[in-house]
Amino acid sequence: MHTILPFLLAMVAAVVLLEMWAAKLRIAYPILLVVAGLIISFIPGLPIVRINPDLIFFIFLPPLLFDASWSISFKEMKKWWRIIGSFAFLVVFFTALSVAIIANHYIPGFSIALGFLLGGIVAPPDAVSTAAITGFVKIPKATSAILEGESLLNDASALIIFRFALVAVGTGQFIWHQAALSFLWIVIGGTGIGLLLGWIFVQAHKRLPTDASADVALTLIEPYFMYWVAEELHCSGVLAVVAGGLFMSARRLVFLNSASRVQGFSVWESFVFILNGIIFLIIGLDLPEIVEGLHAKGIPVSTAINYGLLVTGVLIAARMISAYAAMLATYIFRPGVVPRAGSAARVWLIPLTLGWSGMRGVVSLAAALSIPMVLDNGTEFPQRNLILFVTFVAILLTLVIQGLTLPWVIKKSHAFDNLTNDEKEKIARRNMKHGLKRHVHEFLTIKFEKELNDHAGMQSLLKLWEQRQRAAEGSLMGEKKKAVFFELLESQRRFLTEMNKDPDISEEMIREQLYQIDLEEERLRRS
Repeated sequence: MHTILPFLLAMVAAVVLLEMWAAKLRIAYPILLVVAGLIISFIPGLPIVRINPDLIFFIFLPPLLFDASWSISFKEMKKWWRIIGSFAFLVVFFTALSVAIIANHYIPGFSIALGFLLGGIVAPPDAVSTAAITGFVKIPKATSAILEGESLLNDASALIIFRFALVAVGTGQFIWHQAALSFLWIVIGGTGIGLLLGWIFVQAHKRLPTDASADVALTLIEPYFMYWVAEELHCSGVLAVVAGGLFMSARRLVFLNSASRVQGFSVWESFVFILNGIIFLIIGLDLPEIVEGLHAKGIPVSTAINYGLLVTGVLIAARMISAYAAMLATYIFRPGVVPRAGSAARVWLIPLTLGWSGMRGVVSLAAALSIPMVLDNGTEFPQRNLILFVTFVAILLTLVIQGLTLPWVIKKSHAFDNLTNDEKEKIARRNMKHGLKRHVHEFLTIKFEKELNDHAGMQSLLKLWEQRQRAAEGSLMGEKKKAVFFELLESQRRFLTEMNKDPDISEEMIREQLYQIDLEEERLRRS
């Protein structure tokens, strides 16, 4: 413990410093963290990072998925559900199948079951890497929503493939009708458990006398509980966390007060940043142990690198083929929703950018590390070290090569130039604020007409809202006047919730405005 604890603290410090350096260099921090971990791993005397395979999913995956489900726009997910569903399920299965066939054909000792196991590991792109990299370039909200929605669901589909392949490797057989029933229970049961627990947690937050600190603490343990219950019942813990997270996210205004939302945002942002940073560092730090395992099996590193290059090429090709197939299907079956990018040639560059955004990361590493050392019968798990090494190569190459070049590809292709309509977004944002201002005037005029006419202080209340200044006069508000202001803020929240139905106003705009209202309420409560 006295050796590991300083090392873990040093890892957190390294994550923070490397993130600042990455921001200065204007590159995505996951890339720098992986490379740094790889370099650090060669420093002599450092302890070898070993994580219990049974705990790797449980430590990192639930909070990362829970946070993603709270951040994503459910409104955009519903709008683009067809392409999100196809990328999250069909493309993942096609990728896993492609890897399985190629691995079975070209890698000695790889059965189809082992190929599907490897395919399930490396199939899902990483949401954190994509978000960090696309943050340096402008892409349309729709494209961002598709990538986020895909990454939220493809983890579940890939891990289902991984689970079935693991069973097939362990038992040496695959019974289709049993697998079909098991698949239905994994999907339906996982989703149902997530929704049920999400409802229970919402009721607990509403009915228990919690404060902001207690609310935030509960949200930190809730994803772990969802995941654990689902896995204990042999369902998909990933789907449970995603379903429960989406359910609770849609009701955050109901069961969390402004203090809980403001504090929770800051706590979760830091918590997820540390988790992501540590896991990307571990990707690099884990290389010596993987190479040591290859040497123990007599597999030359050069041969393993060639296999890694082959699988990475399959991943990139499969995603490219899928992206262009999706665009072709859209042209044939739904030509009305084909993006208008200025020219036909530019339209066909959009799948290129979507295909090139398939960086691998956290989930792939977690899945690879969770492969057991031995089978149920006590024999050694076949090809475990080679699978780990190939996964490492795929993560490293896609992160470094695709990650560093994706902003350049987006800029040079000009595929999104006509789709990133800044002026339209400005108009929508202005319309939202004008509508909110009209609502405030109507709310005060109708509900507090007598007070507005008879009391000069109520007129100043209206001006205070309009100016939004952190002035000293805010501290002079009486309790009665504050109560009116709190009611006004709550009315704004209801109005913004209704305004979210406007297709021209993004959910991101609504959430930004709601966060400002929460901050205003907290400022008044502390004045």
